[in-house]
Formats: sequence, structure tokens, C-alpha cells
Amino acid sequence: MSNRALLEVIALDAADAIAAQAGGADRLELVTDMAADGLTPSRETFAAIRAAVDIPLRVMLRSADGFAAGDVDALVRDARALRAEGADEFVLGFLDETGAPDMAAVRALLAELDGCRWTFHRAIDRAADRDSLRKELAGLPGLDTYLTAGAAGGVDDGLPTLVAEAARKAEPGYEPRILVGGGLRLDHLPTLLRAGIDAVHIGGASRPEGWGAPVAADAVAEWRRALDA
Repeated sequence: MSNRALLEVIALDAADAIAAQAGGADRLELVTDMAADGLTPSRETFAAIRAAVDIPLRVMLRSADGFAAGDVDALVRDARALRAEGADEFVLGFLDETGAPDMAAVRALLAELDGCRWTFHRAIDRAADRDSLRKELAGLPGLDTYLTAGAAGGVDDGLPTLVAEAARKAEPGYEPRILVGGGLRLDHLPTLLRAGIDAVHIGGASRPEGWGAPVAADAVAEWRRALDA
């Protein structure tokens, strides 16, 4: 098995996906509407990206900005349609009004995903209690990753939390991989790698011309080189 650190890149369309793979991305997170921090892409977008690249794809299940689940039935229908199209990895995560995980919404989607691997996204950074959230989600089928900056404000604020959580990976609730994203910069990598964190997630960093610009293969390649150094 390769010990190479995982580089996940946000892709909005097939052109993004092709550029990200060319730059050395290991996996893509598929979303629409980056301004809303990523919503569920269409079935047609998934199909186009799946046809364009051969690296793993994780598909966002989220209907609106924020971390409330909203219309769970609609999310379930989206998940069913994406599964029918061949999607087999997902990104999801919802909080209730108290800041605790919305287990009813999560379980409703997991019933549709039927064991697919999935990431609990940055809702953890808005949770009332990160430790309690992890323990409540522990053992859910398919959960293998937390996408987190360690704090709502981003990696600058959350770096100590990320390092501390990485040291707890043998504890119940801390076994899923830490995938760091949210204000991540190249200069954060040495600290993360020393802590044993081996997965990063980039969106804006792969788009040097701005959030509305396409992914640039050379920007992704810079991150790949830094991770491999």
C-alpha cells in the first residue's frame, strides 16, 4: 500500500476534474455552488465527471448553505439518483439547532447509501462539542473521514485542535481519517505531516485566479510536490 498523502480537490465540472487529476489529485469532491460551501451536484454533472477521470469521486449531499439538513426527503432522492448513476462515495453531515449531530437526517441518508464510504464534512467545526459529535457518530457504516479545519475560522485557528485529535486516533470516534481543509495553506503542511495527518482538501488553493475560475493543474501540482517532499 502506498504511504502517499491524499490530496483531494474540489471539482465543479469535467474540466476541473481533468485538470485536478493531471496535477496529481488522488480524489475529487464534487459540488456545485462553491459560494455556498458546496451543494449537491446534478446527476448529469456526476456522470460527465465520472466519464472524464478515473480517480475516486466523493459527491456532496447538501441542499443549502449552512449545516441544517433541510428537506431530508429531497436529499434522499438525490442520493438515490446519484447511486443509480454509479456514485459510491459521498460527503454529508448535519447539525440540529443545539449544535449536535442531526442523527435522524444522517441515518436517513445512510440507509440510502447502503454502506458506501463517506466523509462527515466541516459541520464538525460548527458543532457544540466536537468530542461528543465524534463519539455519537462512531461506528456508523461507511464513515471513514472527517473534513475539518479544526475550528470554524479555519486552519490558522484550528491547528492545535487538529494536532491534538490526530494523537487520539486509537480512541473510539477518532479512528476516521482527518482530511484537513478550510483556509489551508502550504505553510501548514509541515506541522500537519509531523502530527501524522496525511490527507488534505483544497478548493480555492487550486484556483489561483479566484473562486470563480477553473482548477489549474499547475496549482494542484504544487500541492502534490509539497506533500511528496
